[in-house]
Amino acid sequence: MAVSLPVHNFGMEQLIIGSFILSLLHALIPNHWLPILAIARKENWSRKETVGVTFLAGLAHATSTIVIGMGLGLLGYTLSKEIEFFTSLVAPGILIALGLFFIWQHYRHKHFHLHREVTVKNRNKRQIIGMLTVAMFFSPCLEIEAYYPAAGAIGWHAVATISLIYLIISVGGMLAWVSWAYTKITHVNWHKLEHNAGIITGLVLILTGLLFFVIE
Repeated sequence: MAVSLPVHNFGMEQLIIGSFILSLLHALIPNHWLPILAIARKENWSRKETVGVTFLAGLAHATSTIVIGMGLGLLGYTLSKEIEFFTSLVAPGILIALGLFFIWQHYRHKHFHLHREVTVKNRNKRQIIGMLTVAMFFSPCLEIEAYYPAAGAIGWHAVATISLIYLIISVGGMLAWVSWAYTKITHVNWHKLEHNAGIITGLVLILTGLLFFVIE
């Protein structure tokens, strides 16, 4: 029996703005694509080869994120049927709580580092690409997942919209940055940008949650 998600516009604008900002931030932060670039330079891959590998890894990363997100969207739909004030109170409360969590994580200095997960020594190119893709698949973007329960409560069109925004901006941004940074990897303080990602993410989630309370 097919599940039909409800369709209405409450909170849609907030979700679009928030998911757009987080997707763009995710594309800018180098904690996923910079290690791919570093491995590519070490293995003497061409720019074209590096961009191709980034596309595969980024697509795997986005796919697992969206699959999990759809499950969370269905959960949001179910809870919205059981809890009358889910969309107006619980969903924004979840966003604010997760925002505070990411800020807390920022001060604990916990980041995902792909180069710790993939060892390229004594590996051929196909093995390295496979390991990078698998590593990215199993490291979904937890930040954007925060929006899916609220999107599920709004409707299927909201789930599809934030998924499409995330896929295009995240993967497209990774490709653009890798192409640009291919010859500039040693000239930018990437760690400083990565280090501040947690607090920026947290603030975006908190702001999105607050907008649910003040904008209808």
